[in-house]
Amino acid sequence: MEYTFKSLFEEIGGLETIDKLVEAFYPRVYDDNDLRPIFEGDMEEIKRKQKLFLPQFLGGPALYSMEFGPPAMRQRHLPHEVTPTRARAWLRCMKAAFHEIGLDQNPAGVEFYDRLTQVAGIMVNTPDPDE
Repeated sequence: MEYTFKSLFEEIGGLETIDKLVEAFYPRVYDDNDLRPIFEGDMEEIKRKQKLFLPQFLGGPALYSMEFGPPAMRQRHLPHEVTPTRARAWLRCMKAAFHEIGLDQNPAGVEFYDRLTQVAGIMVNTPDPDE
């Protein structure tokens, strides 16, 4: 019996879906009052990096590592105050982007979002100001 394995990257639709997701996501991030302070700089460059990272995160080509080395995302985000409130805001923007492009209707998309919820928790490095 032969088994074939498809990565989440392939199951969600590859680079085309990643591109749509990133394009739907970042305008929301830059418009969000909680996230705006930590998303300074060129949105196009941040989108480009995300389009390199997400395929690798989902088992596709290691585009991010080829350009920047190992992702080490928690370490790369340490200079930014990622609070629980900001992690929830990031997930809220991501969930809206998933919905906009229909990725929330794909079982692989649901698994992808579940993985992102874990990542959001790992990225928290600062308590909320009122804690």
